[in-house]
Amino acid sequence: MPDHQTRDHQDTATSANVSTAKGFAGRALPSQSTRDEILDQINPDDFSWAVPIMRAGYAGRALVYLTVAGTSLWSIWQGGEANSTTDALRWLDDGIGLAVLLLIILGLSAYALWRVVDSVWDLEAYGSGLKGIIARAGMIVTGLVHLAMAGLALTVLIGSRSGSGSGITDAAASSAGTAILAVVGLLTLGAGGYYLHKAWSEGYRNHLRGNQITLRLNTLLKIGVAANGAVIGIIGLLILQAALSASAENPEGIGSVFDWLREQMFGQILVTSLCLGLLGFSLFCAVNALYRIVPKASDRGTQTLRDALSSG
Repeated sequence: MPDHQTRDHQDTATSANVSTAKGFAGRALPSQSTRDEILDQINPDDFSWAVPIMRAGYAGRALVYLTVAGTSLWSIWQGGEANSTTDALRWLDDGIGLAVLLLIILGLSAYALWRVVDSVWDLEAYGSGLKGIIARAGMIVTGLVHLAMAGLALTVLIGSRSGSGSGITDAAASSAGTAILAVVGLLTLGAGGYYLHKAWSEGYRNHLRGNQITLRLNTLLKIGVAANGAVIGIIGLLILQAALSASAENPEGIGSVFDWLREQMFGQILVTSLCLGLLGFSLFCAVNALYRIVPKASDRGTQTLRDALSSG
């Protein structure tokens, strides 16, 4: 299989799975009163060991989005085109970039471990009810997807350029494949909607400490979450298009979103704006690395960003 097709297939699978896992993990959650009952019985010091894992994980996610958005903006500035995830990682495959690539691998691996730890020890206090089990299962899926992303970065680090597999439209050749692809597209589209709603409602404020830094960055955080939702939503639409038409081009993750936007009116402006938005999501991940609240490892009196904005 040609190298560019392999790279596109890897980007497609990674982006679609990440999007689906995000949407799955973000669905209906237990009530706050249920979570409060769980937290009343917990000593935060017992779970303080999990916080460094969480910080490393979100730092790794921040590096990925910073790399994709940063290299894309640089390429556009030089008269080129925005980069796919794999192309952005390969841009690092030289000199000091190797150290950054290694940090990305370690960070994504830490994020995968964090999601598993978060689920097994129920650090978000979702409980053992049906809603809690669904949320915690979503964490496991998210963890596995980010582990796959770490594996993709590792292949870049060791210089792997070969691979096999069929494009996503090949999977749609059969009726069963078309149905599965359509479901993936709908779930991915729903995940994009979830993140757009999260930005609109500013639901992320419940999970961040309220301080001068998060207060000042709130608008940028909102833009970053919305940009991530837009990327995921467009990927979902492109997957649905592939499911409905076997002649549709293979969705290629973030790269396909850039290509689609470029074909629209004022396309280059749209691509540049989205890259800037993804820089905002990188900032969002970095802020989570520093100030995210882990319910079972945080003092119950910790002020959230929502509380700080309300009192202000």
